[in-house]
Amino acid sequence: MPELLSDAQIDEAMADLKDWRREGNTLRRTVEAYDFPTAIRILDAVAVETEKLGHHPDVDLRYKTLHFSLTTHSVGGLTVLDTELAHRIETAAGSYVRAHE
Repeated sequence: MPELLSDAQIDEAMADLKDWRREGNTLRRTVEAYDFPTAIRILDAVAVETEKLGHHPDVDLRYKTLHFSLTTHSVGGLTVLDTELAHRIETAAGSYVRAHE
């Protein structure tokens, strides 16, 4: 079972995650896609990464907007799985979002 991260460890892991915000024991990020099909492609790319990691986000898809929420429910807070998944979401989403900006 993964261990909870300290505030300092979370801050360090989030140093290059400028579009993510911490709300208590949750990391949140909203991604605005070019259109609905692009949002689905982003979600598909994220799904592939979550399966590799074995850790899954809560996702709310509204037309071309994706809202991601990350926490490790089994330990009641943030772990390395959450910060690693945030980085993977950035990579997956960035390959689509930047291509259409």
